[in-house]
Amino acid sequence: MSDTSDSAVRTYIRQHRETFLAELAEWLRIPSVSARPEHAEDVRRSADWLVGALRETGFPVAEVWPTAGAPAVFAEWPSDEPGAPVVLVYGHHDVQPAALADGWDSEPFEPRIADGRMYARGAADDKGQVFFHTLGVRAHLAATGRTAPAVHLKLLIEGEEESGSPHFRALVEERAERLAADTVIVSDTGMWSETTPTVCTGMRGLVDCEIALHGPAQDIHSGSFGGAVPNPATVAARLAGALHDDGERVAIPGFYDGVVPVSDAERALFAELPFDEASWLATAKSSGTLGEAGYTTLERIWARPTAEVNGIGGGYQGPGGKTIVPATARLKLTFRLVAGQDPDAVEVAVARWVADRVPDGIGYDLSFAASTRPCLTPLDHPALQSVVRAMSRAFDGQKILFTREGGSGPAADLQDVLEAPVLFLGISVPSDGWHAPNEKVEIELLLKGVETAAHLWEDLGNAAR
Repeated sequence: MSDTSDSAVRTYIRQHRETFLAELAEWLRIPSVSARPEHAEDVRRSADWLVGALRETGFPVAEVWPTAGAPAVFAEWPSDEPGAPVVLVYGHHDVQPAALADGWDSEPFEPRIADGRMYARGAADDKGQVFFHTLGVRAHLAATGRTAPAVHLKLLIEGEEESGSPHFRALVEERAERLAADTVIVSDTGMWSETTPTVCTGMRGLVDCEIALHGPAQDIHSGSFGGAVPNPATVAARLAGALHDDGERVAIPGFYDGVVPVSDAERALFAELPFDEASWLATAKSSGTLGEAGYTTLERIWARPTAEVNGIGGGYQGPGGKTIVPATARLKLTFRLVAGQDPDAVEVAVARWVADRVPDGIGYDLSFAASTRPCLTPLDHPALQSVVRAMSRAFDGQKILFTREGGSGPAADLQDVLEAPVLFLGISVPSDGWHAPNEKVEIELLLKGVETAAHLWEDLGNAAR
C-alpha cells in the first residue's frame, strides 16, 4: 500500500473516531460477566449487541451461536478476490466481575474518558480489541476502494473466556466446517509497552491437577500413633518438595518429552526487549528471581515449561497446637507447557510420578481439570510477517519486536481443530490493568490497532496472490 493509502486509512479513522468510541462505550455498558449466573442475560445481550454492530459494519453474516453455556458470535464477510485467503479473528465478549467497591475510581460499567484513556471493564480485555476490527475493516475498504475485504474474513467471539472456556472446544469441533481458515488471528493479547510495539508469537499450555491424600480414617493422636503410620500431610509436603531438582528443573520423568527448545534467534530477539528485572520484580511483588538454571527470566516465563504448587494443606490450621496425625491432605499443582508438549502425555507422566511416590497406607485421588495445549508461530511464517509489516506501518515504521505469553488460552483449540496457524494481534499494554480495578485502554493505541487491522487484510491478500 502506498503512502497515500496509509494517509487514507488514517483520515478515515480520524473522521470516524468519535462514533467508534461512542459505540464501544455503548457495548462496554453491558456487564457481560460470564462467571456470574445473575449476568447470564447480560452476556446474551452483549452477543446480540455485537451481532447488530457487525451487521451495521457490513458483515453479510452475523449470528449468535449458542453453547451449553454462554453464547458466542460468528460473523463472515467473503472477499471478492478469487482464491483469497480465509482469516478467522478470535476474541471474547465476556468480562471479569467488577464493582465500585473493588477499588474503582468510577463505575466500572459506565465508561469514562480521561487523559487519552477509556476506563471501563472490558475496555482492553477484550471488547476494545475485538471492536477495533469493525473500524479496521471499514478503513481497509475506504482506503482501497473495495466493496469487500481482500481476505475472506471471519470472526469468532467467545462468551466464556473469562470462565475458562468450558464449552469452546466443543463449539469449534461442532462448527469446524464453517470456521475453516488458512490463518487465525487472536486479538486477546498485548504489547510490551506504549513505546515498544510487539507481536506475540506463542502461548503456553496448561495442565491443572489436584491430589487428595487419605491416611487414617480420622485424625489420630500423634503421640500414640505418630512415627508408626504414614502421615498424608507429610506425603503432600514431600510431593511438593520433589517437583524440582536442585537446578529448578521439573523432576517428573518424561515431563520434557517433545519440548521445542528456544532457538538462538529467538533468544536474541528476547534480549532486544527493554526488560528491567527490578521493575518486573516490583510488578511481581517479589524480592528475588528463581527458576530453571541456564535461562533468563523472560525465557523462563515464555519459552520453558514449569510446575507450580498452587496450594497445599492438611491437618489442623487453627490457633495453638493440636497433636494429631491428620486424616487427609491436599495438593494443587499446575504445569505450564510449551510447544512440543502433549497435555495428555504430561498427565500420564504426573500420574506415574505420584503413584511411585505415595507410600503404602496412603490412598489418593488424582483429578485433572480440562487442559490447554500450547501454541507457537514460527518466526519465519509468512502470515506473521504480514502482521509485523502491518503493525510497523501503523507505528510509522518503528521496528516491531517479539514476545510470547506466559499464560494460557483457548487459541490452541483453534490451532488443533482447524489445523491453521495462530497469530496474535493485540495492542493492550501492561498498565491497562486486565482483571483489576480501573481497567483502561489507551485510545491512541486502540486506534493503532484499527490501523494495523486495516493494513493487515490487504497485506495478507497481496501475499496470497
